[in-house]
Amino acid sequence: MHYLFTDLFAGPGGLDHGIHAAGHPSVGIEWDTNAVATRHAAGLATVHGDVRQYGPADFPDANALAGGPPCQTFSGAGPGSGRAQLNRIVAAVKQAGVDGQVLPPAGLDKRTSLVLEPLRWLLEAERLGRRYEAVVLEQVPAVAPVWEAYAEVLAGRGYSVATGVLRTEQYGLPQTRRRAVLLARYGTPVALPAPTHRPYRRGVPRADGDPALLPWVSMADVLPDRGPFTVISNYGTGGDPKARGRRDCDEPAFTVTGKISRLRLVDPDGRELPRLTAAEACVLQGFPADWPWSGADISQQIGNACPPTLARALVEAVAAE
Repeated sequence: MHYLFTDLFAGPGGLDHGIHAAGHPSVGIEWDTNAVATRHAAGLATVHGDVRQYGPADFPDANALAGGPPCQTFSGAGPGSGRAQLNRIVAAVKQAGVDGQVLPPAGLDKRTSLVLEPLRWLLEAERLGRRYEAVVLEQVPAVAPVWEAYAEVLAGRGYSVATGVLRTEQYGLPQTRRRAVLLARYGTPVALPAPTHRPYRRGVPRADGDPALLPWVSMADVLPDRGPFTVISNYGTGGDPKARGRRDCDEPAFTVTGKISRLRLVDPDGRELPRLTAAEACVLQGFPADWPWSGADISQQIGNACPPTLARALVEAVAAE
């Protein structure tokens, strides 16, 4: 199958890079000036604007839709306002399936309501008489119930839909990151991509496990010039030094976020090492080492991006014959 994607909330180009690697063109919509600067430097087709101000009629040649709505209010590292509203959001999705109109619940935070935008685009395309042939959506795991509600709506409109929470190290990314995904195809079956690599389990050698799968990729595999090191994190510890996680360089990285510079690195003797750079975070996130990051807040751009490695696997799955 050959698709032209409209990429909503396109960021610095993670989804687009995966789309292109899978052999399809795309046009991304992004409002953040810094991410747009990176996209322009990377030569990605871009509309600098607010997704809410556009619709399928503005992209008449596109036959596929992709997107990763902002995750801050749903992420475990964020304020949690989106997670607190999940039941209302799911109800709004199901109601939209009945009346064809997407109405965000009253009082819903504007950032949180953006998770409903892909559904608005899908229903508007249907009203225009040209349904999208393929859909690829991804978000943090907390959004899984929303994608499942999307699946009900789309299945009632002739789509085959697959949803789930995937582990990115099982698709060759050198970090443990979990993403809730939705794949849909109109009129023909679709399935989530089969893992290519073994899951990471702390204390389990990467040579162990299913021999049909590749070993997971380590930090040392993609940062060979670093030499041996250990990463010390306080993610999810509440600041308790005794609870800080540690990973050696021969393991995958912790989830890459915009705060990666806060991770400590030490050598085998416990001596402090220089912290991870934005360029190294870029590689751990699955981008090419020479991705032309531009503008400000580069670490945040990297942390917010969809890993291109996962994006390619998702697009290849939705395009499979």
